[in-house]
Amino acid sequence: MAKDCVSKVELSITCSNLLDKDVGSKSDPLCVLLQGTGGDKWTELGRTERLNNTSSPSFSQRLRLDYHFETVQNLKLGVYDIDNSSSDLSDDDYLGGVELTLGQIVSSKSVSRPLQLKKGKPAGKGTITVTAEEIKDNRAIQLELEAKNLDKKDTFGKSDPFLEFSKKGDDGKWQLVHRTEVVKNNLNPSWKKFCIPLQTFCCSDLDRPLKVDCSDHDSDGSHDLIGSFTTKVSELQKAPVEFDCIHPDKQKKKKSYKNSGVVSVKNCKLITQYTFLDYVMGGCQINFTVGVDFTGSNGDPRSPNSLHYMSPDGLNQYLSALWSVGLVVQDYDTDKLFPAFGFGAKLPPDFQAAHHEFALNFNPTNPYCQGVEGIIDAYRKALPQLRLSGPTNFSPLINHVASIATSGAQANNASQYFVLLILTDGEITDLDQTRDAIVRASRLPLSIIIVGVGPADFKAMELLDGDDGVLRSTVGEAVARDIVQFVPYRQFKDAPKEALAKSVLAEVPNQLVSYFKMRGLDPPKPKAADKS
Repeated sequence: MAKDCVSKVELSITCSNLLDKDVGSKSDPLCVLLQGTGGDKWTELGRTERLNNTSSPSFSQRLRLDYHFETVQNLKLGVYDIDNSSSDLSDDDYLGGVELTLGQIVSSKSVSRPLQLKKGKPAGKGTITVTAEEIKDNRAIQLELEAKNLDKKDTFGKSDPFLEFSKKGDDGKWQLVHRTEVVKNNLNPSWKKFCIPLQTFCCSDLDRPLKVDCSDHDSDGSHDLIGSFTTKVSELQKAPVEFDCIHPDKQKKKKSYKNSGVVSVKNCKLITQYTFLDYVMGGCQINFTVGVDFTGSNGDPRSPNSLHYMSPDGLNQYLSALWSVGLVVQDYDTDKLFPAFGFGAKLPPDFQAAHHEFALNFNPTNPYCQGVEGIIDAYRKALPQLRLSGPTNFSPLINHVASIATSGAQANNASQYFVLLILTDGEITDLDQTRDAIVRASRLPLSIIIVGVGPADFKAMELLDGDDGVLRSTVGEAVARDIVQFVPYRQFKDAPKEALAKSVLAEVPNQLVSYFKMRGLDPPKPKAADKS
């Protein structure tokens, strides 16, 4: 993502029942926003104005910060009673604070919490309410253009015209914002319809000057200008509308010069392009499901070289990967109940054939675990009771989650999206069935994240991740959209624990938006504030 494409969020803060620290009058509160930078370190991101003499302030100064879905952004809001003009807060009375994550705020849109003086010690009856709003212009401009009677620039054959659109920057210089395709050998070309974010196209300013250059394409890069015109979006909106294409040199030379052709805008409309936060803040739930590989190739869990071996600190690569990804995703699921499955093991009491989608808590009718801790707990309890077996089949689990996502999709609204996390040592047996399952699932509200654990060669996994080519089913049907993200855990073994989640979750927001866009579904209408 380009730097300027990072989502920005604005928080507005109100409080009620603040402690009164001033004798004979109410406090003079101000709220400060800090973001955790790891360990117990915090940096200040901003503060509101100070309000005089109120115990229930509504601050008008909003607090801005960048939003990243793929990390847990720990925030601390502190309210102080300011009685002097210094900006140092250490000499001001602390009226209480709250710690939460940005994910919790945006997934509820508005959150109210009791203020605490320190962990477990409430600040009287004081509460704080934080409401988030995304800062953006989510409009895009869609244009369709054609031209008539363009000047012929090539000695042999006609011109090969293309258009370039530039906006006038704040510094007065022209900045290129879009180039159309080249139409070969045609003086009356029609270009394909295109769509560009309004912010990019004209800085969301419908009267900002735009320049359109029509040129003849030469393969050696020395394109010849046919002619130009200037306009602005408010004029393009009058489509159908025509512009004379003027070549300045020709205009100077010839009194009778009219134009070098006419460019006409057949169609211009502003459309809304929704973002990931539009869906989340509208109440779209992200349902998180986990599948863990218990096949024999992992090695006997009692042996220290097994991938399932618990180190003395109670961890292994499976648990570390689950913890890293789960911590981020759980903020976007209100009930925090996550179905967790194992595959490739024989189960007690009879240890007959291997199962390819068994509930990790051995309760097939209720495979839900409470939060990431619940999944880890179920894993630790299940591990000593299983017999690792084989083969390594992914398709039963993918088809299982796909069937739940299918019923989610039948609601015909953007209220449910599913993320399946598969943790595996990568020796997949049913590659063909899995390819077919993924191609079917690509038409559903589902993203699949595969984390490869251990030292294996993950060639087959990389094939499923379709990044370098399009994944196709056994009968040649291509995926409707890219839904699989694969990463090998070993690349992150020595990195901070956030790094893995960053890498695997970075694609999810675009995958979610692309699914609802493909279905033509707008975000749900935002819901009322959460009072938890």
